[in-house]
Amino acid sequence: MALTRREFLEKAGAGTITVLGFSLLKIPGLQRVAQAAPAPAVAEIPVIWMATGSCTGCSVSLLNNAAPRIQEALLGEVLPGTHLSLQFHATIMAGQGEGAMETLRETVEKHRGKYVLVVDGATATNEDGLFCAIGETPDGQPITGYQHIRDLSRDAAVVLAAGACASFGGIPGAPPNPTGAIPVHKLLEQEEIATPVVNIPGCPPHPDWIVGTIAAYLLGGAAALKLDEHGRPGLFFGQLIHDNCPYRGHFDRGEFAEHFGDHGCLIKLGCKGPITMADCPIRRFNNGTSWCVEAGHPCIGCCHPEFPFEKSMFEPVLPETMQFPALYPTPESGQSTQANAGTYAAMGLLGAAGFLAGVGVTAAAKRLDEAKE
Repeated sequence: MALTRREFLEKAGAGTITVLGFSLLKIPGLQRVAQAAPAPAVAEIPVIWMATGSCTGCSVSLLNNAAPRIQEALLGEVLPGTHLSLQFHATIMAGQGEGAMETLRETVEKHRGKYVLVVDGATATNEDGLFCAIGETPDGQPITGYQHIRDLSRDAAVVLAAGACASFGGIPGAPPNPTGAIPVHKLLEQEEIATPVVNIPGCPPHPDWIVGTIAAYLLGGAAALKLDEHGRPGLFFGQLIHDNCPYRGHFDRGEFAEHFGDHGCLIKLGCKGPITMADCPIRRFNNGTSWCVEAGHPCIGCCHPEFPFEKSMFEPVLPETMQFPALYPTPESGQSTQANAGTYAAMGLLGAAGFLAGVGVTAAAKRLDEAKE
């Protein structure tokens, strides 16, 4: 439920650091960052949002943020003097045509090295990137998405790849990939641009992930994000979906759904929760209402670097074939290892075996008591 301005001020007034017009204490995981960092000196945070090859789903996700509403943050109505200054967003900004492009150029000149660049969508490279063009040069030549990301990244303080497509290529980058779509980090590698890139995957990402990443970066720099090997913030992508899944108990007991609507773990229906890092089960979507698996659908792994996967997202998966991330130590060495065929399949089998053994022991004890009587 959206908070009124008065309600939000009451909740945020007592010692709460507010960035982008959002209370950091409303985003779980940022409390420690906020407490350890001094109050930010930046009152206005210039943001350029560039969508290259996308469906605008990531923009819709951000705009649906409920507490506080995005318009309150954009207009500085939550706490005066501290707001998200969204300078350019071709989908939602009022200005169009040359006026919008002039705003983009002025923003770069005025805030060079200080603005946050958010990239939404994968970037086409084939045919000189002409599959996506945003605006024109003074002589009437189209400016491709590739040119925008390349040039804007050089002068940005940080680049946020919002969504699966910008982070890892997503659906546009999947075979046969006729446009030659690539994620942001590969584009910057090709152009030898050193600006830090933070991947915020998801199809779409949770609005907390976008807002919280910007806030954490401004409060504590890149160190506060604790990026993993795929450039994802540990605040939101530091644990397996599988570990917090409401069906985890079914997995441990070896209870697997064979068809949609069946009771049990959804791994055999293609669930990618055991290999996908995200806090979806805890945070939930639609203002904390629900999330994919809670609605009875397998996790499609949209935060995984290999999404949408070489094979069908819904192809049946046998538990013993699942390859889990290297998170769990071996008993002998204490070093992390990739789970192999038997390790996690055995968890489910052992759970079922333990249950059956318990039933057997109970039955045997009952027969013994009857014999004694």
